[in-house]
Amino acid sequence: MHFSTYFLRKWEAELPQHNLDLPYPEGRTGRYVKFSNQIIKLGWNNVFNEVLMNAHLAYESKRAYVFQDYVWKGEYYSWARFEFLDRPPRTPLNAIISGPAAGGPWDAGDDAPRSISERWFEVVCPAKERRIINTRDIKPAIQWSMGDEIFETWRKLLLDAPEPCIEVVAPEEDRDGYVQTFDLYLWGSNRILPLWESFSKSPVSRLLGNSRIVSNPYERMLAMHVRRGDYKDACLDLAAWNSTFYSWNLLEFLPDHFEAGPGGGWGWNTPENTEKYLKHCLPSLDAIVQKVKVSKEDYIRAGLGNRTLDALYLLTNDESKWMDQLKDALRQDGWNTIRTSRDLTLDQEQTDVSMAVDMDIARRAAVFIGNGWSSFTSNIVHRRLVDGKEPISIRFY
Repeated sequence: MHFSTYFLRKWEAELPQHNLDLPYPEGRTGRYVKFSNQIIKLGWNNVFNEVLMNAHLAYESKRAYVFQDYVWKGEYYSWARFEFLDRPPRTPLNAIISGPAAGGPWDAGDDAPRSISERWFEVVCPAKERRIINTRDIKPAIQWSMGDEIFETWRKLLLDAPEPCIEVVAPEEDRDGYVQTFDLYLWGSNRILPLWESFSKSPVSRLLGNSRIVSNPYERMLAMHVRRGDYKDACLDLAAWNSTFYSWNLLEFLPDHFEAGPGGGWGWNTPENTEKYLKHCLPSLDAIVQKVKVSKEDYIRAGLGNRTLDALYLLTNDESKWMDQLKDALRQDGWNTIRTSRDLTLDQEQTDVSMAVDMDIARRAAVFIGNGWSSFTSNIVHRRLVDGKEPISIRFY
């Protein structure tokens, strides 16, 4: 075990709320909720959405949220991945984020119970003392409701429940596979938007920070999410299902929006619409260069000329010669300093938090260009808006 991993495990174990003698609503008489139905072995940002919203729900339900390790999907983990088929790699949550969702303090004077680790949950809430709530008993009635209705249903249930220890679990077999409290069908639709006002102002969002082991990003930068690799198939699927932008990327006050043309249905689309999806979801080299140019001009114009953008950071999973061609085209368009995710030299432990490094660079960059269908982009949008970044600094292809 690396030193910082050991340090973080020790730090989490010694959180001050991990004390049975604390007064209500913490300690042995406290109120807790663990979402064992949280998704695992998927990309970090699909997990991150859920971590934050579940923590917000716990806060509004006056219960301590139980935070859990990030469990990697094998093929997303670049170190010794085949050794972990039965025991997937885990990263402490505090290696990726900090704040109340990961056990950090609330605002001064806030008497909400602090989040606890899943290890401490086993101590303060032994299995025999837990009330188990299965999502199959709650979700069918609200599956397609608006986000605020779904949230309120769960909030009232957790708030009114007299049991101090609650564990939300998924059915062993589920027909659609999306057993989360806030599932992909919600995140991938405009039904999530009624939650923005409360979620963005929640201390879960306001006090969200970076892990102490994540480095600081550059300034005077335009950061851009350039997802390639396997994304063409994903874009074709999005077109086939007429998918909207994802989650907070749908906010109406942001400058760029996507509307598919007429035609298409549930599971199919017209050739014209499919081409339109690909144009925005998997843009060409020339389209990317043009989007960077326009986004820079719009941002500088909004600041009345008192702004400078002279560094470009590309958040990407592309390892092909196409990326070299893109960088050459961007240099020809005036960008002399260009770096990508692939320029980072990472050991095993740093690889564990590489997505947090990329996210923090994009969060702090002066301008960010993202992919509207991406959960990664959506989480960056959330953090930038909570930080007070201008909408003109948040763009989509």
